[in-house]
Amino acid sequence: MRKEDATVILGTAHLGTTPGKRSPDGQFREAVYSREIVERVEAELKARGFKVVVDYRPLEPNGEMAATSASAQNSRELIWRANYVNRICKEAGSARRCLYVSVHVNAAGNGGKWMSAGGWCAYTSVGQTRADKLADCLYEAAHRHLGGYEKQLLAGKQTGAYDRFQKAFRTDTSDGDVDMEANFYVLLHTSCASCLTENLFQDNRSDIAFLTSEEGRASIVALHVDGIAKYVEEVM
Repeated sequence: MRKEDATVILGTAHLGTTPGKRSPDGQFREAVYSREIVERVEAELKARGFKVVVDYRPLEPNGEMAATSASAQNSRELIWRANYVNRICKEAGSARRCLYVSVHVNAAGNGGKWMSAGGWCAYTSVGQTRADKLADCLYEAAHRHLGGYEKQLLAGKQTGAYDRFQKAFRTDTSDGDVDMEANFYVLLHTSCASCLTENLFQDNRSDIAFLTSEEGRASIVALHVDGIAKYVEEVM
């Protein structure tokens, strides 16, 4: 598909008021980092001539999301995001002319202590969907741009920064493709091809060091830009 005919929808992670979603020392906040990455991905895609929209920029909930309990707010936030994506798809004339990529950072624990898990992955909803091809493009780009991180993880196994089971790229090939699968709300309830990326771990010290370095930021941005561009121009 010509990039002029496609709409790229970028998703930010959570809200500033969402419990947890930060490093054990509180210095890294997933919602803030996600918005920084999304802003850079948006700018680079627009510079290449793509039409890009972002689902939700503020850190504070809007009136439709706000609730007295964290669980209710989370539910309302997810419904709002899915509805937003579907509205954009409708405005575009077809869900097949749109794609949605939501940018997150993973965690192995409950945020109370540093962990030894690491790695990058992308999720689609369960089963065979159009998003599988989008995930393939993102994984291919991740392998190109996260070479420095892969070396870091391998070296970190020797120092205890990562346990021996960790891999730079987390996959599930049981269904014939590499992406992870889960029925996350925004993947299950959006009408276009939708992926959620988990960009390393916010409760691993070494992952945080990479993510917050300029090399790390640039690598995470580049893999999203290149993966999305390839999907639009060669697959859609």
